Amino acid sequence: MSFNIPTSNRKRVVIVGGGFGGLQLANKLRKSDFQVVLIDRNNYHQFPPLIYQIASAGIEPSSISFPFRKIFQRRKNFFYRMAEVRSIFPEHKIIQTSIGKVSYDYLVLAAGATTNFFGNKNVAEEAMPMKNVSEAMGLRNALLDNFERALTCATDTERQELLNVVIVGGGATGVEIAGALSEMKNFVLPKDYPDLPNSLMHIYLIEAGPRLLAAMSEESSQKVEQYLRSMGVNVLLNKMVTDYKHHSVFLKDGSSIATRTFIWVSGVAAQPIGNLDPSHLGRGARIIVDEFNRVKGLDGVYSIGDQCIMPEGDSKWPGGHPQLAQVAIQQGNLLAKNLMRLEQGKEMKPFRYKNLGTMATVGRNRAVAEFSKMKFGGFFAWLLWLVVHLRSILGVRNKMIVLFNWLWNYISYAQSLRMIIYAKKAKEVIEREHRLASTHWGTDLLSEGSEDPHCTDESAE
Repeated sequence: MSFNIPTSNRKRVVIVGGGFGGLQLANKLRKSDFQVVLIDRNNYHQFPPLIYQIASAGIEPSSISFPFRKIFQRRKNFFYRMAEVRSIFPEHKIIQTSIGKVSYDYLVLAAGATTNFFGNKNVAEEAMPMKNVSEAMGLRNALLDNFERALTCATDTERQELLNVVIVGGGATGVEIAGALSEMKNFVLPKDYPDLPNSLMHIYLIEAGPRLLAAMSEESSQKVEQYLRSMGVNVLLNKMVTDYKHHSVFLKDGSSIATRTFIWVSGVAAQPIGNLDPSHLGRGARIIVDEFNRVKGLDGVYSIGDQCIMPEGDSKWPGGHPQLAQVAIQQGNLLAKNLMRLEQGKEMKPFRYKNLGTMATVGRNRAVAEFSKMKFGGFFAWLLWLVVHLRSILGVRNKMIVLFNWLWNYISYAQSLRMIIYAKKAKEVIEREHRLASTHWGTDLLSEGSEDPHCTDESAE
């Protein structure tokens, strides 16, 4: 395989990751003199704040996803390649990917974050994460499949395991999926499964800290906890999960909860880069950058968004910025300007995060929002949450579909999205994935050359 990117007299910016930060950077370089190459393992941009609604069968996966090639149609000097980065060789300004190697003048790592299981092997193997559209679809299928099996299982013990849902992590994602599943229990199950008493379904939200939404004020945390409890969610604070085995979640205090729906949204870690020296990594395996988002010690390498941490660059955030969409968007916007300033011989401007506020919703008419010194909850916060997220979704069609689903769901809870669909991969795709996964990537890229037939250099260079 080869990147097949034509040689150009323009300097090349390679962006790894098409999330909020990478997409913003690529868009802002639209009218620049750079050749821009975007690399992502998926061929679409996804909208993480609404992924929980896919998991709860509230909206379709395509409603919050948008193909990169559609976004960048008719754009000159831009190339997208579906691949995964394996190694970086900054001394040669080359990266090795699953489809070959490509050179760069500027490299921007913006691959985001993945689920952090904190070294617990059993939890990592058994829990259901929810960081991307694919995982959310898997969780949706598991939930619906468990409901179907609960109707036909042989014992009461198995039925309870199938109907108990345990969510670990009291951040925004945790409270949002807990609220969505509570609404499914109270409004969907009685209609779809009239012969399955919804009182048998129990939802547990477990948080190791003393309160939910630790990034927000105590007032907002208390409101969210009150909302969830009133919706029938069992909120367990100061409880730490230590293990999962034999269809049971085990807590540090010795108690356990039987479940076959174990959802883990407790923490995140930066997407790893295979050969990056540990000295470049900070808390949560995030890449350490300076106030210009430069990776220290690596010439021409930058990192933005959830994948990086700026421990000393912003005095208001000495421990690093929160891993939020707005941080990534603002860093991508500024880095685009800084790269163009560099080419013009001007000094770069340091990054200063502007906090635009924080919001979280737990269901119909229930949400909390904080903007500067203003804090409020209830219907107005929920309406504002809807507007902000609807505006952020890419594509007019997607906005209309999501809005229609929300309106229809608000009126009737009667959307027909609760189908169990498992995608079957074609044999050719499976063989290609196995071949790429088994390919050995050496530590000395240049000495190995292109001996592997599936790892050739850029054919046009």
